[in-house]
Amino acid sequence: MDAYHILVVEDDKEILDGIGIYLKNQGYTVYKAANGVEGLEMIERETIHLAIVDIMMPRMDGITMTMRLREKYDFPVIMLSAKSEDIDKITGLNIGADDYVTKPFTPMELLARINSQLRRYQKYLDVLGEKQEKKGVYVIGGLELNEDTVEVFVDGRPVKMTPIEFKILHLLMKNAGKVFSAEEIYEKVWNERAITTDTIMVHVRNIREKIEINPREPKYLKVVWGVGYKIEKQ
Repeated sequence: MDAYHILVVEDDKEILDGIGIYLKNQGYTVYKAANGVEGLEMIERETIHLAIVDIMMPRMDGITMTMRLREKYDFPVIMLSAKSEDIDKITGLNIGADDYVTKPFTPMELLARINSQLRRYQKYLDVLGEKQEKKGVYVIGGLELNEDTVEVFVDGRPVKMTPIEFKILHLLMKNAGKVFSAEEIYEKVWNERAITTDTIMVHVRNIREKIEINPREPKYLKVVWGVGYKIEKQ
């Protein structure tokens, strides 16, 4: 995997910037947010592999943010707490946090916790990937495609697809995160050179209508303007 993406959510700018600089120097890609609301918005926009979340923050605290993100995401969460917030540590672990670090902490201590959680998460992803490859089942969030039974489910609900729609979705889910141009999709699905790609836009629109809660604000099938289409990694 390329550099892991770490989200730091902390309202104290000095701590936020300090952690950010240290982690960047360790080779991580760092995203920053000042409260839980901004943190959740960042998670929706970017692929995050681990979040460091302060407990006490304005607008939305770390406990609430962790509960919200656990509804959709399973990456590790490390909570930051002051010594006076022991009860919050227990609450944090109960609502889905994986670990906590008490302030003040050393950069080395935080790094050790991060590395430990990322190792566990990578093993989990590897096992999940092996299972999916063996079964021919691809799962992205609440979207599931089974290439053996030619079935698609959204949040456990079966969705009917035409053969072409299924092939397009299969291509994109099998290569989640990768952007395909309309020409590439056409050539891989139809196995012939693309003369016109208008039909791809129609099929993408139809797929969105079937798999997205709000097709105008798609969660899964994204357009990368001027480039093509991709299924967003969750």
